[in-house]
Amino acid sequence: MSTVAVPLELRPDEVHVWIVEPERIQEQRLLDAYWGLLDSGEREKQKRFRFERHQRQYLVSHALVRLTLSRYAPVAPSAWSFSTNAYGRPEVRGEWGARLRFNLSHTDGMALVAVGLDAELGADVEDAQRPGETVEIADHFFAPPEISALRALPAAEQRGRFFEYWTLKESYIKARGAGLSLPLDQFAFHLEAGKEPRISFDARMVDTPETWRFMQLRPSERHQAAVAMRGPRERPFRVRWQFTVPLESDAPPRFDEAA
Repeated sequence: MSTVAVPLELRPDEVHVWIVEPERIQEQRLLDAYWGLLDSGEREKQKRFRFERHQRQYLVSHALVRLTLSRYAPVAPSAWSFSTNAYGRPEVRGEWGARLRFNLSHTDGMALVAVGLDAELGADVEDAQRPGETVEIADHFFAPPEISALRALPAAEQRGRFFEYWTLKESYIKARGAGLSLPLDQFAFHLEAGKEPRISFDARMVDTPETWRFMQLRPSERHQAAVAMRGPRERPFRVRWQFTVPLESDAPPRFDEAA
């Protein structure tokens, strides 16, 4: 088993999203190889999960981060080191930290890592078939324009729209690196068929809508995902996303591009 020797090309207006389905990886040789890539801190965290499926999610997703970063820089997967900001967002430490940005998200059935250059970047994936409240959560935490738009939809469409909003909002706050310290009701997304999602802020938020780009992904019938990147709206914004089995195989890439 080997990794890519020649770094992949990544343009400033691109985000590459690598997707894995942890529960589908059963081969012990692969799981052992992933374990060998983690540092001691990651191994301790992985062992603290109570359920085996959560241990597997953590193991596969964190190996995915290391192997993905090594596609873009001449660094061995096990050699990457990370720091966290005040809100816990991991960042690359060392020579490549100034340019190479990444964001990891995982949920039941799927994990993904988004990679970009020189720009704030966030990504989120959610299991849209998980049980629990959705619209009721929106009523308490979403911005008024989002609640109105959600409630205006037929009841059968509201759950799907909730996860569109949720993944977009998560991708934005993760790109900002401030977590849930950013109030979810002080920024809103506006969705129109065939158009890139737009964001707006109320007077309490210090940010500029024109500096943000967003892309929605539906990587499976079960999952909803979104990517956020700070960048000017006057230039193309392309997201390349593809499935992978780390250290084993990659599916052909798919490209989505906003006008």
